[in-house]
Amino acid sequence: MSTESDQVIIALRKVVADSYALLGQTHLCHWNVRGPSFFSLHIAFEEQYTELFTAIDEIAERVRALGALAPGGLSNLADMAGTPELKEDASSSEMVKHLCELNKNLVTDLNHAREYAAEAGDNQTEDLMIARLQVHEKTLWMLESFLEG
Repeated sequence: MSTESDQVIIALRKVVADSYALLGQTHLCHWNVRGPSFFSLHIAFEEQYTELFTAIDEIAERVRALGALAPGGLSNLADMAGTPELKEDASSSEMVKHLCELNKNLVTDLNHAREYAAEAGDNQTEDLMIARLQVHEKTLWMLESFLEG
């Protein structure tokens, strides 16, 4: 395996870990959101974590298709992601700000994986990362728009 392919795999494994951390934190927000925005945020968070679950599977399967093992285990994924956890009693505003930060971090990691894939001539991975970037950039726009209100 070439160094370029190794970089793609390392970057994809990081994307899996960060995505899983985001999924867990989004699910936490879904369960614990309270206040006047409860209904809209409860539904939005569910849509986000449901979409993420399918996406993580696709990214992990891409890691496998490249000949590596997908990361797993909650403590291992948490260590890889290094994501700060939100308190269970966070306000809805704190939740949205936290998810914005996690999505921004993931966008950074997705861009790195896309760049490594482009350098390696791995069009499938590059396309997958572009698709994920579109999802997370839209999610960021929606979450940031909520904070403007």
